[in-house]
Amino acid sequence: MNDETIKRIRKFTEDRDWEQFHSPENLAKSIVIEAAELLECFQWSGDEYDIQHVKEEIADVMVYTQNLLDKLGLDADEIVNMKMTQNEKKYPVEKAKGKSDKYDCL
Repeated sequence: MNDETIKRIRKFTEDRDWEQFHSPENLAKSIVIEAAELLECFQWSGDEYDIQHVKEEIADVMVYTQNLLDKLGLDADEIVNMKMTQNEKKYPVEKAKGKSDKYDCL
């Protein structure tokens, strides 16, 4: 997300004095709940879904994730790049390309 969007999320939370409810545990629970609501969009058909509802649920997951990043003092770019480095080692192109196997089964 860009800085303007992150500032908007932070202001929304601050204006409502919701930081008091944002323990890491509560935010992690909220991410999982919103992710389940995203999955519900595809519950009965992976081909027929309401794209607006999907976008709203993705946004909810991202907002709660940004709140958790803030609470834990983490930088999204830093941790995503750290994880991508790990994934690149676990799933080298020459072994993983075109396969859905877990890294320990390649």
